Amino acid sequence: MNELALVLNSGSSSVKFAVFRAVGSGWPLAARGNIEGIGTAPRMSVHDGAGNAMATPGTRAGVTDAAAALERVFEWLRSSFKDGRLVGVGHRVVHGGPRYAGPVIMTPQVLAELRELVPFAPLHQPYNLAGIEAVARYQPAVPQVACFDTSFHRTLPAVAKLLPLPADLRRDGLERYGFHGLSYEYIASVLPQIAPAIAPGRVIVAHLGNGASLCALRSGVSVENTFSFTALDGLCMGTRPGAIDPGAILYLFQKLQLSVTEVENILYEKSGLLGISGVSNDMRALLASAEPSAALAVEYFVYRAAKEVGALTAALGGLDALVFTAGIGENSAVIRSRICKACAWLGIELDEKANTASAACITREASPVSVWRIPTNEELMIARQTGRLLALSGRPS
Repeated sequence: MNELALVLNSGSSSVKFAVFRAVGSGWPLAARGNIEGIGTAPRMSVHDGAGNAMATPGTRAGVTDAAAALERVFEWLRSSFKDGRLVGVGHRVVHGGPRYAGPVIMTPQVLAELRELVPFAPLHQPYNLAGIEAVARYQPAVPQVACFDTSFHRTLPAVAKLLPLPADLRRDGLERYGFHGLSYEYIASVLPQIAPAIAPGRVIVAHLGNGASLCALRSGVSVENTFSFTALDGLCMGTRPGAIDPGAILYLFQKLQLSVTEVENILYEKSGLLGISGVSNDMRALLASAEPSAALAVEYFVYRAAKEVGALTAALGGLDALVFTAGIGENSAVIRSRICKACAWLGIELDEKANTASAACITREASPVSVWRIPTNEELMIARQTGRLLALSGRPS
């Protein structure tokens, strides 16, 4: 019987999942899918490891929350892998707080500790934990592993973790964390094979998508990033503003008399590319739009990214390579080109032909700083961490 590991990323309106075979060290992908529109118009789609569409159960009725969505996932899993046995479930959990520097096997005590971190990531953490609780109900005998987006950044030096607030306020975990760690850890893990010359050097990885950030790596270790205490800081994102003067937030409370809920909604759902453009939070739509506000949103996105590349280069004491990854970073040659041109002062010599062709290396051979396009794979990273913790990898099928 085949042993399977399930990877879950549970959100407020969607559940993304992937199934890996626990055979050998390669973790072959068996299927990847998602359920979107939870609570409104749910729809499920799944593709096998080769990208072919797979049959799915109906999702039009009854999928009102993540628990109901996961029930459909398990129903699909049982019907699609009759010769398979689920031996572990790995979850993406956004915040591990100051304690968790690596994945952890879920227990009631761990779950209670992670609930205390909900105020650190109010729009992500509750749904991540709801997924864990649902699996515990449907598959109580299957061990679960929490894999954290913050863990990879626990290597930040003390000065980089510091929030310059009074010490009595900082005692309860009020510090800079950093996110997208599963993506950055994956990139760091494959750099020695893809680009061995730069792997031990000073590298900035640009994870650019609806959520966007940069991470500074020295010898594959995170030493700085653009996120902070929450996933609101740093780069301009799809609906999040990135770095913003705290005084502007005070103004929303004091002058405009907005509530906490209203301000939270503005910062997480109505700002960033959507807020600037008034058109869309999707970079593809903005690039295709003739609206001046859409062009301004793209220009600001590029400006902030280039500005932060400069800041992280200073933190690293120089730069050997820049890596683009995630939805925009992997798929938009236009954005890669514009950011590279804005960073030409670093010595980047872009090869436009290679960039348009989405080659792995998109700079000229003589470029003092090389630039790369490397697809990320957070699901595989979670599968690896889950397998390592549960000792699944390498077991015979």
